[in-house]
Amino acid sequence: MTVTLEHIRLAADRLQDVAIETPLLRNHYLDRRIGAEVYIKPECLQHIGAFKFRGAYNRLSQLNAEQRQAGVVAYSSGNHAQGVALAAQLLDLPATIVMPHDAPRMKRENTERLGATVRLYHRDSESREAIAADIAAASGATIVPAFDDADIIAGQGTCGLEIVEQLAARGREPQLLLSPCGGGGLLAGCSTAVRALSPAAQIYGVEPAHYDDHAQSRRAGERRSLKHFPATRCDALMAPEPGLLTWDINRRTVTDFLVVSEAEVSYAVCFAFRYLKLVVEPGGAVALAALLAGKLDVQGRTVALILSGGNVDRDSFHDCLREHPDL
Repeated sequence: MTVTLEHIRLAADRLQDVAIETPLLRNHYLDRRIGAEVYIKPECLQHIGAFKFRGAYNRLSQLNAEQRQAGVVAYSSGNHAQGVALAAQLLDLPATIVMPHDAPRMKRENTERLGATVRLYHRDSESREAIAADIAAASGATIVPAFDDADIIAGQGTCGLEIVEQLAARGREPQLLLSPCGGGGLLAGCSTAVRALSPAAQIYGVEPAHYDDHAQSRRAGERRSLKHFPATRCDALMAPEPGLLTWDINRRTVTDFLVVSEAEVSYAVCFAFRYLKLVVEPGGAVALAALLAGKLDVQGRTVALILSGGNVDRDSFHDCLREHPDL
């Protein structure tokens, strides 16, 4: 199944008065520094502090009565976990989340606070997919993928739909869109919406160094899987390969993929705190990092970028600030 603008519009109807329509922000200093009109979509201000609530609610709200009674199971390092947990709470159904034992403590605690049962696992010795499958088989729960699902993608695409509509209300149209990219669900949904409504726009997915599976896949002309998994502060973007559905969409709708370093990411986190007055997690700041690092020539253009999440623990946030004391 593919995802169309109509699917995204239907998702927007389901999310109306449930999700937050996050604003588009401008910053005078950023515009002057970059030499462009930059419109920031701060999904760090979304429910649970990330865009993931959009897709989770769109998926769970379509379950039938029998499925709701059995509940759902998902696997996630944090933001999808919280999105599913909140959607399940609002829809009054049970949720179990399979999370890595080294997931940020704040994300784990928030998931539990929202009423979900958390099952921890070790990344190097256990399969989260197998654990979730066993839970689903025993309980009848519905597995809710983090990104490779049409309803999840359509829900995330409402973020892109809002960007285009909010810009249109200002008499503008996006010439470039920069979006963080992990498994590719946010990018697939937003690129579908933006490509349908603003066909001339250039769309870029942004990945952290060493987790650039989309960029590698683009160069190879086919899906590629990562072989090594070094430590990264971008825990939200640690997908080992593009999804089947997300890659099928992104290979057609995305102009190209950009890669940013850990230092560029930490600088963007600090920049957002210092100048935008926003707390953004490293994985949520990669699009801003690409812009600040000059990965693209955007001079004189209308640029939209997504800050996809703000769930950063205190120690990680302080580490970023310490790396750039003069910012």
